Amino acid sequence: MDRIGSRIDETGTLVRDGSGFYLRRDLGGRYALELRRVPVDFVEKRVRVIGTLVADNLISADGVGPA
Repeated sequence: MDRIGSRIDETGTLVRDGSGFYLRRDLGGRYALELRRVPVDFVEKRVRVIGTLVADNLISADGVGPA
């Protein structure tokens, strides 16, 4: 398990639900995402997320792009 403050570099599927966006991880599980920009072009597609773990299962994303 990653510690709060850890840098995260993960791939998975970007999913949108009523409360925001999350990453369904390739390795299993999911991370909720804090995003500065809304990556609507990547919803339901395989992506790479880079950011910082700021709480349990919550990433402050620096970027979301194609995997």
